[in-house]
Amino acid sequence: MNLSERIKQLAKANHENVVSNRRQIHQHPELSFHEFETQKFVETKLRSIGITDIEHKANTGIIALIKGKNSDKKVIALRGDMDALPITEQNKTDYISKNIGVMHACGHDVHTSSLLGAASILFQIKEEFEGTIKLIFQPGEEKLPGGASLMIKEGALTNPEVKSIIGQHVMPLLPVGKVGFREGLYMASTDELYVKVKGKGGHGAMPQFNIDPVVIAANIIISLQQIVSRMANPTIPSVLSFGKVIADGATNVIPDEVYMEGTFRTLDEKWRGEAHTKMINMSEMIAESMGGSCEFEVRKGYPFLKNDIDLTKRSKKYAEEYLGKENVVDLDIWMAAEDFSYYSQEIPACFYRLGTRNEEKGIISSVHTPTFDIDEHALEIGAGLMAWIAINELKI
Repeated sequence: MNLSERIKQLAKANHENVVSNRRQIHQHPELSFHEFETQKFVETKLRSIGITDIEHKANTGIIALIKGKNSDKKVIALRGDMDALPITEQNKTDYISKNIGVMHACGHDVHTSSLLGAASILFQIKEEFEGTIKLIFQPGEEKLPGGASLMIKEGALTNPEVKSIIGQHVMPLLPVGKVGFREGLYMASTDELYVKVKGKGGHGAMPQFNIDPVVIAANIIISLQQIVSRMANPTIPSVLSFGKVIADGATNVIPDEVYMEGTFRTLDEKWRGEAHTKMINMSEMIAESMGGSCEFEVRKGYPFLKNDIDLTKRSKKYAEEYLGKENVVDLDIWMAAEDFSYYSQEIPACFYRLGTRNEEKGIISSVHTPTFDIDEHALEIGAGLMAWIAINELKI
C-alpha cells in the first residue's frame, strides 16, 4: 500500500472521531480570544494522540510538534483557527450551539477538528517522514488585531523555524469532495472605518436653524464611492462599504450627530494607504463645506493574503494526486479577509479552500449566517489532505 492510500485509510478510520470532535467544538463555541475551553479540549485530544510537545501561545492558542526522523531537517506548519462568531444559531441539528448568541458560523470548528485529524494521521506515520510538523491552533481570527499576528509575535514561526505554512478554510460555494487553490494574490486587506459626523440638531420642520448631520453623512457616503469608481486604478480590486449608520433622531427631530461604520478592502498596499488619506480628507472637507465637522478613524486591519506561487503549485499538484484532478479547481480573487495573511507576509504560505456544500441535503448557507453547516464528509477530506500535503512538502 502506497503512502497516499495509507493516509486515506487512516483518514477514513478516524472520520467518526473527527466528526465527534467537530460536533463537540460546534456545541461549545467561544468568541475570539476567549477560547479557553476549546484550548483545553484541543490539548486533551493532542495528548490522547500521543503528542506531548505542546506550548501555549497568545493566551488561548496552542503550538504542538510532531517530530519525524531527522527532525531538524525541515519544519513546516499546519494552521487551524478556533474562534466563533457572535451569531445565534438557527440550525435544527443534534449538535446546535449550546452557547446562545455564539456560533461556529465560519467553519473554525471544521478547521480545528480537521487539524486534529491530520495530527492523528501524521503521528501514526511519523517514522515514515523526515522533519517536523508544527501544528498551530490559533485564536482570534475574527477580531482585530488577529490571532495570527499575536502568534507570530510570540514565536509561532520560530523555535524551530518554520519554512512554509499550509492553511485550509471551508467554502460553501464548493461541493463537498472538491478543493480550490489560487496562486499569488488571493484575499484582500481589511480596514475598519469609524466615522462621526457632527452638526446642530433641532426641529425637522425648521432646517434653516440647524446643520443637518444626516444630509452631511449621506453626501459623505455617496461621495466616498468615487474613491473606488474614479480614483482607484481599475486593475486593483477595491471595496468600500458602510454597514452601520446611526442617526438617533425622530420623524421631526434632526440629531446633533450621525455615527457610521464601514470597511475598506483592497489588494495593493500603496493604494491602501493613499485611499485612507483620500477618505479622511474628502469626508472632512464635505462636512466643513456644509457647516459641520467629521471625525474619521481608520483602524488598519489584516494585510492582503498572498499564496506563494511555487508552494501553491505544489500543493495543488498534491491535491490532484490525492483527490483526482477533476476534484481540484482554480479559485478567483476573494475580497473577504483572513488573518492567515500575516503568515503569508512572513514565509511561503498556501491557503486553500475545502468544499462543504451539499445541495441534496440542503447544506447551502453561506459562512457568517445563522444556518451555516457542512457536509461532514468534508472532514475526512480535510484531515487527510492536510496530512498528505504536509508529508510531500517535507520532501522538498
